[in-house]
Amino acid sequence: MTSPQPVPAPQPTPAPPVEDLVLPPAGPPKAEERPAAGSLASDAWRELRSRPLVGVCAAVVLLVASMAAVPSPFIALLTNDSGRCELADSRVGPSLDHPFGFDLQGCDYLAQIVRGTRPSLVIGLSVTAGALVLSVLLGLLAGFYGGWVDALLSRTTDVFFGLPFILGATVILVAFPDHGLGAMTLVLVALGWTTMARVMRAQVIGLKDADYVHAARSTGAGPLRLMIRHILPNAVTPVVVVAMLNIGNVISGEATLDFLGVGLQYPALSWGLQLNAAQSYFLDFPHLLVFPALFLSVTVLSFILLGDAVRDAYDPKLR
Repeated sequence: MTSPQPVPAPQPTPAPPVEDLVLPPAGPPKAEERPAAGSLASDAWRELRSRPLVGVCAAVVLLVASMAAVPSPFIALLTNDSGRCELADSRVGPSLDHPFGFDLQGCDYLAQIVRGTRPSLVIGLSVTAGALVLSVLLGLLAGFYGGWVDALLSRTTDVFFGLPFILGATVILVAFPDHGLGAMTLVLVALGWTTMARVMRAQVIGLKDADYVHAARSTGAGPLRLMIRHILPNAVTPVVVVAMLNIGNVISGEATLDFLGVGLQYPALSWGLQLNAAQSYFLDFPHLLVFPALFLSVTVLSFILLGDAVRDAYDPKLR
């Protein structure tokens, strides 16, 4: 009986020579392999561009701003305005040549509404800009220094918070009857900075103990440099977003004061004054009230929706 033959052990496969190895090409990874990195501003801009409503609101705002800056081309394009007011045309309704009809003085109503865009928009933007500067300054000082500075500015803010916006403006404007665009702007700035100041103060309190602020302080940076170079750029974005929301509120507040008779006075033109003049004729001549109210509502709504969209885009938790 023959013994079983031994099974030969498998031979290992020889490794290929080093020169035959195919190595991946050196260099930076392809664009699709690199992680997409973007700042908060770029992400917010991408978010805003993806919303059709933002484009519509921005177009309305640009149109209103253009009408306020150069009303004449829009008047010539939209209506057949001769530039004269004839009492014989007083309160005549809309027609093909005059789409909005005529006002109480016999002036082309569409032309008057376009001209009334400028005071409302100027006051809205000027008040918001002035209140933004004031609130950033006071909120920065209160949040950075704390102590008695914070206590003093916070109690001052509380006092102004206790004044209702429309009621406080009415009382001040009635006390000084000879007022115009500048006086109204100052009064509304004095009453409209409180909310933004509190937002700025809260942002500064949260940032003044950050590591990069301590590092800058350890290198010898003074308070002014710390506030302007390190804290302000990182704290101001939420305040700017609140300011954008505030533009529409200021425009509606200005129109309300004009409607109540304590804002701008004739012969000035504004949507609020046109609403004031039309209130007694609404049932017989509704176009006198409907058209300026429509312009006012669309403008205020566009600013508010645009501000809401910017707020949502800069706050990832609200997306």
